[in-house]
Parts: sequence; structure tokens; C-alpha cells
Amino acid sequence: MSELLDNREIKKEKLKEMLRKLHSGEEEERVKEEFKDVLRSISPLEIPLIEQELVKEGISPREIARMCDIHVEIFRESVSGAEREIKEMPEGHPLRNLYEENVEIIKDAEILNLYGTSLSNVEGKARDSTLKMLEGIARGLKAIGYTHYEREEMIVFPYLERRGLTAVPAVLWRKHDEIRAEMNKLLRKIAERKYGEIKEIAQDLANRLIDMVFRENNILYPTLKVLLSYGEFKAIRMQDDEIGYYKIKPKEWNPDVREIMPYEVRDEITAEQLMNLPQHLIQEMKKNMGAMAFKPDKKELIRDGDVKLEDGYMLPKEISAMLATMPADITFIDAEDRVRFFSGGERIFTRTKSVLGRPVQLCHPPKSVHIVNKILQAFKKGERSKAEFWIDMRGRKILIQYFAVRDGEGKYMGTLEFTQDITEIREIKGEKRLLDWK
Repeated sequence: MSELLDNREIKKEKLKEMLRKLHSGEEEERVKEEFKDVLRSISPLEIPLIEQELVKEGISPREIARMCDIHVEIFRESVSGAEREIKEMPEGHPLRNLYEENVEIIKDAEILNLYGTSLSNVEGKARDSTLKMLEGIARGLKAIGYTHYEREEMIVFPYLERRGLTAVPAVLWRKHDEIRAEMNKLLRKIAERKYGEIKEIAQDLANRLIDMVFRENNILYPTLKVLLSYGEFKAIRMQDDEIGYYKIKPKEWNPDVREIMPYEVRDEITAEQLMNLPQHLIQEMKKNMGAMAFKPDKKELIRDGDVKLEDGYMLPKEISAMLATMPADITFIDAEDRVRFFSGGERIFTRTKSVLGRPVQLCHPPKSVHIVNKILQAFKKGERSKAEFWIDMRGRKILIQYFAVRDGEGKYMGTLEFTQDITEIREIKGEKRLLDWK
């Protein structure tokens, strides 16, 4: 034990020396090179303990955060050759973006651990200030869930599932959700000022985040590199911007290849690819599946008779049934003010097929035509995009909304009338997250 303490004491002194040099203005690259060995000898889970000792000695968290940046760079170099992988990929490549985000996640996990541990060593205003900082860090970390993790779940995982690799995405997604739940738990305890529990939860969350980085860098990303083509990566990159990124601003990346969506993938994993898959993946597969049996999903997306829509393919009868099932009335008026479509099913306001092709002005009582025209004119001129009314009818609250429908360039295409009974919706309180079927 004394030997371990001595080693930590030596590391701590080296880190203090490094911080002094940074504080005096020495170049970070020179400092990084000088202290590379000691930084490499410190694991991501060990450094917060040393950092906490430095805090007790009066070194500010801001100064220690500078050290975290350098430690993360060293750590990145040692995790499955991540640094080499990043350098080999062009800027803006979706896999490079994921690696780069993990660098930020490791850094923030360390800082979270640092501030969480600091709570037990400060009192009064200092503790309130530390707690406020910790709350800001915890709120910022939630962005990992709806950027980094969500891009993997919604955009990346389908490419593995299509090839029959369903176990690893399922495991990672479950762990993503556990991390999200831990983030929410930490914020609740901070709001309740449960100081004793905050430290433990912050440390646990930091460990989970670091563990996920290891899993992604050692399993997910090397697997993607082996299996996916440039066309698939291009399709991923085209969609990534819709969700967003965690603390990075990637450059454009648009290789001269056709993008390939998951539903277009028909290739099975070859023997050569299987040999090149990371051993961590093989172990994970055997643990969760019991055997290395891949069952690719070869189901064709597009069927005979499908209508090609902007974001998918549906049969006409499916479109009609879907719109009739919606708990709302939909009516579409084209750019010439004529009724082109209305949804079937149970309606709040009656529509019959004789209304199709009729000028919408003639579908309303004469006394309200001027209001209809005012809305349509404002929509056509681009002055407004929405109008809404609500009325009481037979003891129910009815919401009537009009939306301007425009194409991708903003040109007016028509108006959507959306009518909904919101009586029960107005009474909703709290949350319902479980299915209550009997």
C-alpha cells in the first residue's frame, strides 16, 4: 500500500510541476512531450483522485481542467490506436467525428468526477458554487444523449442490423439509456441538495461514460470501419447534421460516390471481414448470442405499387388508412384554393366527396369567407404560416389550425386544415411511461 501511495505522490508532484509550467506560459506541446510518460501511467479513473488532492492544496479546477485537456490527448493515443485512426480519416468523415466527440466526452467525464468529489471537501458558499458548477456540467452532459448517442442509434446501428449484427447495437443502446437515466438521477439529486448521494452518482456516471468510450472505440468504430463502404459513410454523414454533434463542428465531407441507405444493403459479412473484426466484438457476440451466426436482413423496402414519398414509400391504401386512423381531421386545399383531399374515418366536421375540386370559399358560410380569404392571402404572400382557432362544441374543446404548405424553396403549395378534439389532451398532467394494458 505504501508503494502505491508513493507512486501516487510522485505522480501528483509531477502533475503539479506540469501545471506550474502551463501557468507560466510554456507551450502545451512542449509540456505534453515532457510529461507524456507520467500522463500515460495514469488511468482515466485514477486521475480524478489525484486531481482532488490537488484541489485540497489550493489548485483551482480551472487550472486542472487545462491538465485534463492534455491528459485526454495522451489517453486518446493509447485507446486502440484512436489517434492513428483519426489521422487516417479525412476531416468531416462521420467515424472521425465520433472519435473526436469521445475525446470531449472523456474530458467532461473527468471534470464531472472532479467537481462531484469536490463537494465533500467544501462548505458554505464554496459548496453552493461547486454545486452550481456541477449542475451546469450535468446539464451539458445530457447533450451526449441527444447528439452522439442518438446518431449512433438512429443512423449508424441500422447498417449493422442489416448485416445481422443486432446484439452489439442492442447492448450499446441499453447502456446509452442507463447513462441517460443516471444523468437525470444526478440532476434530481442536485435539485434536492442530496450532497451525500451526488458524489457517488457523479462518480458512477463518469465511469459509465468512460466505459462507453472504451466500448465504442474498441468495438463499434473498428467494426464500422471494416464493414461499411464510403457510400454508406456518405449516407450517414448526410443525415448526421439533422441530429447534431457533441462539442465539435465537423467540416464538410462529400466523397464522389453514391450514398447507400441501410435498406439498400444486401451484402453478407465475408470471411475476410470476419477475420478483421475486432476481438472485442467477437467476444461480445459470443456472450450475447452464444454463437457467431449472422442472419442478414434482406427484406426489400420498395414494393410493387408503392408511392415514393419524400421520406419513405407507402401503398396508396396504407396512406389512406393511416390518415383515416389519425385522431384528427385533415383537409388539403391546393394553391388555387380548391379542395384536393380530406381524411376519412371518424370526423369532427363532416366532409363528403362532392367537396373535392370545390373552391374552399364556397365550403364556408358567406359570413366567414372574408376570414378564409385573409388567411389564404397572408399564406400566399409569405406573411404568415399558421392560423388557429378553438371552439366549444357539444361539450368538447375543438382546436382548428391552418398551416401554409410550402416546398423546399418556400413556394406556396396550398393550405392544410388540421382539426383536433383536445378535450382529454388539456387534462394531461405529469408523465406516463409504462403501458397500463390489462
